Amino acid sequence: MARITASVYTSHVPAIGAALDLGKSAEPYWQPVFQGYEPSQQWLREHRPDVVFLVYNDHATAFSLELIPTFAIGCAAEFQPADEGWGPRPVPTVMGHPELAAHIAQSVIQEDFDLTIANRMDVDHGLTVPLSLMCGKQDPVQGAWPFRVIPFAVNVVQYPVPSGRRCFQLGQALRRAVESFDEDLNVQVWGTGGMSHQLQGPRAGLINRAWDNAFLDRLIADPAGLAQVPHLDYVREAGSEGIELVMWLIARGAMADVAGAGPAPTVARRFYHVPASNTAVGHLILEDHAG
Repeated sequence: MARITASVYTSHVPAIGAALDLGKSAEPYWQPVFQGYEPSQQWLREHRPDVVFLVYNDHATAFSLELIPTFAIGCAAEFQPADEGWGPRPVPTVMGHPELAAHIAQSVIQEDFDLTIANRMDVDHGLTVPLSLMCGKQDPVQGAWPFRVIPFAVNVVQYPVPSGRRCFQLGQALRRAVESFDEDLNVQVWGTGGMSHQLQGPRAGLINRAWDNAFLDRLIADPAGLAQVPHLDYVREAGSEGIELVMWLIARGAMADVAGAGPAPTVARRFYHVPASNTAVGHLILEDHAG
């Protein structure tokens, strides 16, 4: 059967993609960010999955404010990098896994999670920046991402947005879906977005280091408790865009310890850096230990 072997968590700051694409990654401002992911790139080379289920939010590219699904799963064979107003990022096409995606959709919908099926969907920086951070710069023509990707878009842009509790429950359903797929696949679940940041209003530029690091602590040691944190706490403590962190709970909910199927995961990498553009960058890798 397919199995989940790890979860990865990372910010998806658009300026990080621009810095990489424009050859600025070695500049003093950006160098600490990219150096922070070098051990993670080595880890990924040693633990390369067959498929990554990548949880992110669309930034009004695939979906506009006219139509906003709460949860949308990409079931296509491939996904093109989106044009976010200055042309698509120079990165390879994202290759999907339609068979596993369709199986996950079937399984999760039968567990009463209402997913939108996306058979065509361009993917923006929310998905491509995490791929670049973990895989390094790839040639858009000759290169290819080293695994298949199932994009899973979550609405954290227009209220009402899903609760942390619902995201955590969805991660548990995702694990059951993956484990019921009868092909031998190594699957990782990536949760992206955050950490603390606000892009507008009097609190624009807000960064809350203490709250961010407490979130990382609880994500590791108390995910069920963290899943109960209300939206208001995210907005008050982490800024209006800090609500993106509920997406990390999907990845954490998919781990073996939550299912009672193994011990707590091993922390393979933890990294936190301020600033990157006007946000805080957070990153974790948790290795699964299913019994």
